[in-house]
Amino acid sequence: MTLRLLKAAAAALALCGALAPSFAHAQNFERPVRIVVPFAPGGTSDILARLIAPKLSEAVGQPVVVENKPGAAGNIGADAVAKARPDGHTLLLMDIGSLAVAPSLFPDLSYNVENDLAPVGMVMFGPYVLAVNPSVPAKNVSELVAYAKANPGKLAVANSGVGALNHITAVALARDLGIDWKNVPYKGGAAASRAVVSGESNVIINGATATLPFVTNKQLVGIAVTGEERLAALPDVETFKEAKLPLNDAGTWQGLLTTGKTPPEVVARLNGELNKILALPEIQAKIAEQGGSPRPGTPEAVKSWLVTNIKSWGDIVRAADIKTN
Repeated sequence: MTLRLLKAAAAALALCGALAPSFAHAQNFERPVRIVVPFAPGGTSDILARLIAPKLSEAVGQPVVVENKPGAAGNIGADAVAKARPDGHTLLLMDIGSLAVAPSLFPDLSYNVENDLAPVGMVMFGPYVLAVNPSVPAKNVSELVAYAKANPGKLAVANSGVGALNHITAVALARDLGIDWKNVPYKGGAAASRAVVSGESNVIINGATATLPFVTNKQLVGIAVTGEERLAALPDVETFKEAKLPLNDAGTWQGLLTTGKTPPEVVARLNGELNKILALPEIQAKIAEQGGSPRPGTPEAVKSWLVTNIKSWGDIVRAADIKTN
């Protein structure tokens, strides 16, 4: 072998050696993976995480555990992921609308949404369901608004925590409709739904995944839904747009993220596995049963969504002067 060929072979081997750790890091998961859900068990994010975890475990060859870390409108769990080792083994599954409002709600936020979290992919869009306890004398939006105006301060609207997107939506609706209702925070959407079912609170605006079963079981009365179309499970319940309500695109935009500075190839591997999981017929069917629709896509699309919504929801927060304390 000539000297030139020897040098070329050595250079090729050196290049392979340099690339090997990165390639191996992208392909292999070396220990159990955590999916942090920053809300209490039973809500939309929790339901989705527990659907995805077994399939992701099969894909990466490691156990995938779901860990609930509720509190501070999702910020406790999000902060834990933001500060984790940036290797893709710690994931965050949540309503990323909460991330979009965090910078405007929490001036002393302990992490930077855009820099300290790396989007993996969108998981699902689930419309909000506006529903009431059957004791509320309203079957549609006009009746609910009329009752609220005739009884200022009487209705209590349950939400999944101060600063949560469904809380901000309720505040913005009250402002735009000229009604006065109380906002009552609970530890997660499931707890809020149960509070309205029991009559402890009267009204809820919450993700369809967690709320729809109570409506179909007639424990709650559906008033309106967000999104472009009526829900197949609630064909007689009008959309916000049909009822001329604002914020028709509000809802639970569930996304999967990991720690910022995670290598791009690891993010790409996770994104590919997530999109494969969302394409499975049984996963699509389970999401559809809950009133949602899978939203496979790219990390870049989630990043763009966050940038746009940080501004638009921030404008609402500032205009309504919403405070967390």
